[in-house]
Amino acid sequence: QPNAMGGREVGGLANMLAAHCDIENPEHCENVKAFWQSPAMPECGGLKAVDLFSAMDAGQIKFVWIMGTNPVVSMPYREQVESALKKCDMVVVSDIVQSNDTLAFADIALPATGWSEKDGTVTNSERRISRQRGIMPPPGEAKHDWQIMCDVANKMGFASGFSYSHPSEIFDEHARLTAYKNDGARLLNLARLTGKSQAQYDAMAPVQWPLTINSDKTLSAVRPFHNKVFSTPTGK
Repeated sequence: QPNAMGGREVGGLANMLAAHCDIENPEHCENVKAFWQSPAMPECGGLKAVDLFSAMDAGQIKFVWIMGTNPVVSMPYREQVESALKKCDMVVVSDIVQSNDTLAFADIALPATGWSEKDGTVTNSERRISRQRGIMPPPGEAKHDWQIMCDVANKMGFASGFSYSHPSEIFDEHARLTAYKNDGARLLNLARLTGKSQAQYDAMAPVQWPLTINSDKTLSAVRPFHNKVFSTPTGK
């Protein structure tokens, strides 16, 4: 939950695209497709968590990759979640422990990193982006989630889209996408944070968006919706 806003910023919901782009907005879909040079884009939102496990229980989903959560414990209707995972042909779980209620159903378990090992950014509910700096090296064969996804993408033939070597590269791509063809309708615009070197990224202080640049070249936050116009199709 401390990074729930950050998850939304990068499109970590079934009904959103990255950079606060609307999956039901054809222009947004084309912009994200062009930026990522993607051969295809989803035409509608996917299944949300409860519906996902209902579809899995009905045999409509054959593969699931669970990261950073323990749905057998955290989801409602535990019996249905367990039934769904039993029926699913392939269950992959990335976690930081050796066993838990969800890992009991895993066909493949991948060792991930915990909060004291992770390196990246988090965004809290007031839109403040903060650097998360690991204080311990990953133990054993554990890898960061982004490294695991890059490894899988490379094996699947998508190396060109996942050739990251440091989280600063991922953040820069994210920041550039928030600014891409953004005419101001989307408040999430991190153009001021693009182009940082690895050292500058490592030293980045917490910053709140929307952003403006001051006369002394420092950044400061702008109060959103001060003009009483909201980020909806009608502005209301």
